[in-house]
Amino acid sequence: MHSTRSGTTITRSSNRQLMFPAFVCSMQLTAVCVLLWCGAFHAIAQGQIREQTGKQSEAMVYQVTQLPSPLAKLGEGPVWDIDTQSLYYVDISTPAVLRYDYKENRTYSAGLDGAKSISFIVLVASQPEHFVIGENNRVTLIRWDGRSEQATRVRTLAGLGPSQNHVRFNDGKVDPAGRLYAGTMQLAPLDDTRNHQEGQFFRYDNGTMIVLKRNISISNGLTWDDPTNPLRMYYIDSKALDVKAFDVDANGDLQNEAVFFDLRINGCHPGYLPDGMTSDAEGNLYVATWGGSKVMKVDKITQTLLQEIKIPAEQVTSVAFGGPLLDELFVTTSLQGNKPAPAGALFKVTGLGVKGKPMYKMIL
Repeated sequence: MHSTRSGTTITRSSNRQLMFPAFVCSMQLTAVCVLLWCGAFHAIAQGQIREQTGKQSEAMVYQVTQLPSPLAKLGEGPVWDIDTQSLYYVDISTPAVLRYDYKENRTYSAGLDGAKSISFIVLVASQPEHFVIGENNRVTLIRWDGRSEQATRVRTLAGLGPSQNHVRFNDGKVDPAGRLYAGTMQLAPLDDTRNHQEGQFFRYDNGTMIVLKRNISISNGLTWDDPTNPLRMYYIDSKALDVKAFDVDANGDLQNEAVFFDLRINGCHPGYLPDGMTSDAEGNLYVATWGGSKVMKVDKITQTLLQEIKIPAEQVTSVAFGGPLLDELFVTTSLQGNKPAPAGALFKVTGLGVKGKPMYKMIL
């Protein structure tokens, strides 16, 4: 395997000139002026420091690096595992589960007999080498050592039944309480799917998928406002072209739905769809854009766009923070529609000046 690297940098800076006092021939006047100038310089310098600190986020330089990995037909669901220092993710359409080994700088891939699609992967608490995946229209527990070319099916945790054979699971994640949330979408090409609302959004509860929302086009990105407010959830239905916020009650059910961030531009379609999503330690959101070649950073407080992180692949599918310091943003993409390389590659973004949060494990 080999690695292809591409870097993108963004820099912003401003130049200022300080006006020096004119030279005064009189030695006494010169001394006075020098003292006055020193005081003015100190005040200006302090002002510069304050302004530079306030604009620190604008001055950050980031770099996008392509990692050694198979080009995924439909890469999705990145999850950083602190214990193994690895990024797990899936290729929905191949289908396969994958592990990027940070230390080795290498990606391993495994298939699963009988799977027609593998849409998400989450870690399982107290069960090393065990994962829960979205497989077709059911949720499955598998075992994988992270290196073998085949994963093993352990058991089915929950299925949607024959009446839901026309859908498959899409994005799924674990909340701060260790509960799995996952949603579905219709089995159809993406352009056709946008015209249907056959998907649903679920919470897993002891072998049962509890329906939380219906009439969904493409159930997608998920993240929580922890540690500030772990009962605040953000969610994406791609067709809706927005990020919605919910309050989560003690049972894990959703309340008080509200639009948090609208992707429309002057009320019009932006030309891309919101896809996977994560948040940093400060609660700001990072939204992948299918067809947008970028990740959008959204301010938690102002609910406005803070930054656009450009990715050299059109179909950006999902994001997750990882790395030893949780300060690297991993990005999955898709080559669907025969997009040219590096479409489908796994990327990491460094130099963002922020940190993510540990990802939660499912409690079975």
